[in-house]
Amino acid sequence: MTKYEEICNKLSENPCKWLVTGVAGFIGSNLLETLLKLNQNVTGLDNFSTGYKKNLEEVKSNVSKEQWSRFSFYEGDICSLDTCREVVKNTDYVLHQAALGSVPRSLHDPITTNEVNISGMLNMITASKDSNVKGFVYAASSSTYGDHPALPKVENNIGKPLSPYAVTKYVNELYADVFMKSYGFKSVGLRYFNVFGPRQDANGAYAAVIPKWTDAMLKGENVYINGDGETSRDFCFIENVIQANILAATSNLEKNEIFNIALGDRTTLNELFTSIKNSLKQNNYKYEISPIYREFRSGDVRHSQADITKAREMIGYQPEVRIADGVNLAMPWYIAQ
Repeated sequence: MTKYEEICNKLSENPCKWLVTGVAGFIGSNLLETLLKLNQNVTGLDNFSTGYKKNLEEVKSNVSKEQWSRFSFYEGDICSLDTCREVVKNTDYVLHQAALGSVPRSLHDPITTNEVNISGMLNMITASKDSNVKGFVYAASSSTYGDHPALPKVENNIGKPLSPYAVTKYVNELYADVFMKSYGFKSVGLRYFNVFGPRQDANGAYAAVIPKWTDAMLKGENVYINGDGETSRDFCFIENVIQANILAATSNLEKNEIFNIALGDRTTLNELFTSIKNSLKQNNYKYEISPIYREFRSGDVRHSQADITKAREMIGYQPEVRIADGVNLAMPWYIAQ
């Protein structure tokens, strides 16, 4: 039995109270579904700026009536300290996922990105400290590695940020560190590397690459690749991220920690294109259009790959879904949309 299976069994037998911020978003709604299936009591906070009511409806249809009754939704904003104080009352574990993601969005609107990602995080960690929660986990980001050239990325070696988004995520880590030193409040930051899976938005200017390309291929439209296609990323399926959050929240770490959450592998954009195309073929969809290559995108790093040794050793993280398998698992959902 893995560490994760062991924790899930314990939680099922002894339900706890969880708060998930950004609960109507891609990662938040998937966390909600898993927690409810483990018979946990969950409060969710979202203002629907990037999350969707349809994600919550989908969770409702995937869990039992009794499990759904364990969920309380609060429509509100992490930029309000009063709201954060209200929703965190009597909570055991906080999974803080609410944020404005996307490097391009932050370049277009650094002010709002700063307000949500920094002030919002400060409100949430303050409210959680004052409520004496047992475990506080927040979504950090691989963008924190910035211009540091070494691969794979190791937690204690970072460079200078390359975008306003990266700055905000680094500041989250600094605040977490200060809260440990100043107040003795422990937290765990999870540096996500290119998470993908069902419920990830395929629409809009800031859509992630996998849902965006899949949507285009299903519609028979062109796929655009920024650069020469040899840019590489460490794509991480949503199930791996859920595992990491639950392990991190329930871990009994002695101090603050930052963990890379990824697969520990690299996939080029050209390889990803082929992988999605093959998955579509297995689902009886043919896509024969060659990709169109264009300029590299501002603020992007060339290569990204995580060293996940620390998460393996300290919290028992064992990513089980590789990229091709993850694309195949997510494909029926994309097709259904």
